[in-house]
Amino acid sequence: MLNLGILAHVDAGKTSLTERLLHAAGVIDEMGSVDDGNTQTDSLALERRRGITIKSAVVSFAVGDTTVNLIDTPGHPDFIAEVERVLGVLDGAVLVVSAVEGVQAQTRVLMRTLRRLRIPTLVFVNKIDRSGARYEGVLREIAAKLSPAVVAMGAVTGPGTRTAGFTPFDGQAAFAADLVDVLAAQEESLLAAYVDDEDAVTYPRLRDELVAQTGQALAHPVFFGSAITGAGVEALIAGIVELLPAAMNDREGPVSGTVFKVERGPAGEKVAYARMFGGTLRARDRLSFGGGREGKITAISVFDGGTAVRRQEVPAGRIARLWGLADVRIGDAIRLAGHPGDPIRPAGQSGDPIGSQTRHGVGEFAPPTLETVVVPGRPGDRGTLHLALAQLAEQDPLINLRQDDLRQEISVSLYGEVQKEVIQATLATDYGLDVTFRETTTICVERPSGTGAAFELISVAPNPFLATVGLRVEPGPVGGGVEFRLEVELGSLPYAFMRTIEETVRETLRQGLHGWEVLDCVVTLTHSGYYARQSHANGVFDKSMSSTAGDFRNLVPLVLMTALRRAGTTVYEPLHRFRLELPPDTLGPMLPVLARLGAIPRTRPPSVVEGEIPAARVHELEQRLPGLTRGEGVLECDFDRYEPVRGPLPERPRTDHNPLDRKEYLLHVVRRV
Repeated sequence: MLNLGILAHVDAGKTSLTERLLHAAGVIDEMGSVDDGNTQTDSLALERRRGITIKSAVVSFAVGDTTVNLIDTPGHPDFIAEVERVLGVLDGAVLVVSAVEGVQAQTRVLMRTLRRLRIPTLVFVNKIDRSGARYEGVLREIAAKLSPAVVAMGAVTGPGTRTAGFTPFDGQAAFAADLVDVLAAQEESLLAAYVDDEDAVTYPRLRDELVAQTGQALAHPVFFGSAITGAGVEALIAGIVELLPAAMNDREGPVSGTVFKVERGPAGEKVAYARMFGGTLRARDRLSFGGGREGKITAISVFDGGTAVRRQEVPAGRIARLWGLADVRIGDAIRLAGHPGDPIRPAGQSGDPIGSQTRHGVGEFAPPTLETVVVPGRPGDRGTLHLALAQLAEQDPLINLRQDDLRQEISVSLYGEVQKEVIQATLATDYGLDVTFRETTTICVERPSGTGAAFELISVAPNPFLATVGLRVEPGPVGGGVEFRLEVELGSLPYAFMRTIEETVRETLRQGLHGWEVLDCVVTLTHSGYYARQSHANGVFDKSMSSTAGDFRNLVPLVLMTALRRAGTTVYEPLHRFRLELPPDTLGPMLPVLARLGAIPRTRPPSVVEGEIPAARVHELEQRLPGLTRGEGVLECDFDRYEPVRGPLPERPRTDHNPLDRKEYLLHVVRRV
């Protein structure tokens, strides 16, 4: 069993390669075409219309005694989160590069992440039949821009023609020397043996070492071919089976798996895609996931022969579709309910901290840095729109819905402008909703500038709630999210009240002094108190004499925002690092444009510009680049860090009851004035 991802820059030919692999394995009789919109994995209407992959799709085929679950992933940078969720369930990957365009910006981002996660990766250089296809040049680009530990697995004949072919190397002396050069960097004994006696290092030994280093993601074999003509595909399939490690199957261990995709079935039911890492999961098993949520499996299907087939069980190593888990979310780890490996977490350990960049999937890609307001075409559709967007957020949690009840507006988070088209088309096709979007804005964050504290005591004016809460806010480590600590005794409050305080702290910090989410801070509970449950003589519970979770839920925002105001916050904007390759004669005109966009460029001869640019100006740079560089400029850009805002501080409209305004807040949450 091998769970294999196909990754690439947009238009490098991933989906066409998937079709060719399925055709070569006998799963389909005729190859689909991206241009004709009839491929196996691009099932969404917009995918077929635009010719791009938006949602990851799983198909299966067999090679000998190896079953390959093939996952076709999006290539457009706006859908990088969809790729992120898939990486954590892969045993290996094929990174597709175009023989004409060579290594692109997105290719470099993907390869960096694959190497960081130590995912065994083969490189397939596609389109060798296209005019302008290169062999040596692309190989040099791959070694310079992706990884020096690459080795060509064959030679190309007739590049740039319809008869272009790929001939695998098989023990030639030159190939053996190339293998020694690459493999000896990780295995010095191999180099020493080769220097002492070339004949002592046999080709089978080199091949075994290549398999070992590829499996450890230390070496990356490079194949060439064409998905359209089929050249080189048989060699690639043989390389996939020989060089990439099979899934680890712990079928006797406890049930464990990870949900990497959620979709809705024809009847609106939730269907979860899960990679199983341990045990055997059976229909009617009750599962625990997401730190306390549970559900019962009502049906299972696995991928076999290009289609999903119903099964009563799914063993470790496979990918399955699961029905019955109504509350499951992307990124949830699943286990059998009540299993000792799934303990109930105490307060302070429930889920990931707010603001953590590792909340979803493997966390190697940055969070979205843009947002926009979705406006329904008909005012009466607001309720339906919220329901539809909530269902889309199940499939893509980084959409991150934000509802403003005061202004009757709904905002969504974005990676880029193409996502707007996808959301708009999905709402129109699946829900019959016509929507437009406001102007895209940048998502900033806040961090505490210093330390601040506040408390309010029970039955002491002006506190109208039956609760005592004291909180201290101070800066935390960058990237640390929100940490909640206790300075009161653990038994000084009932567990339910303690949990309510922590949850309300995290919820309140989604909107700081300027309306942005507060990150990288430590919040400490310094005071606590409550009135125990009181009853009248006839045994009737009296809420006016007893503390409830609602008292803490209403008081915490007032105390927390007072402490935060005393600490002060600094507003940070997302900063992207960029690398710009330009024709030499356009460098001069380009530098003033970068300066006007707020970029801090550093030039590297002869015609490369690297530096940093505010995320808000990246889209404008992308739009202006072709005109300034005759269409020859290549921009590589990704999130780097947050930096303090220079100039006027951006304010974000609040969507809560605004605990910064005590009088207005109490009018909303207290029935008496």
